[in-house]
Amino acid sequence: MVDKATLSDTTPCLTIGALSKGTGCNIETIRYYERIKLFPEPIRSEGGRRMYGSGHLKRLGFIRRARDLGFTIEEIRALLRLVDERDQPCAEVRGVAEHHLADVRTKIAALKVIERVLKEMVTQCDTGARPDCPLVEALFDGRQGRQI
Repeated sequence: MVDKATLSDTTPCLTIGALSKGTGCNIETIRYYERIKLFPEPIRSEGGRRMYGSGHLKRLGFIRRARDLGFTIEEIRALLRLVDERDQPCAEVRGVAEHHLADVRTKIAALKVIERVLKEMVTQCDTGARPDCPLVEALFDGRQGRQI
């Protein structure tokens, strides 16, 4: 179960480098997520350095895993809002996930078409020793691309 107290903990204990290392998330990406307010701004040290709490670490790990699954920033924002604002967000989270799953299935179908078209185009090139290239010709005249 998600520990909301930990998610809310912004007590400064981590630098941006430690946060990056702990989540595998690029420092510039962390700064971007801050700018778009995907997670709370960290407290600054007297020297102006960002200092993150365990809640930032948990949220960033969540964001990273959600991005790895292909969730959009807005979908992640919606999921985090559900976690923060609801005690039992499972039904709403399921709805977001079902919508995302449908998008993934659509993309897989499109990728299968692209795979088939590319396979046909590569096959047309035979050994690659021809002076003219059917693949290049197909890309220039767009006949194959219309099948996608």
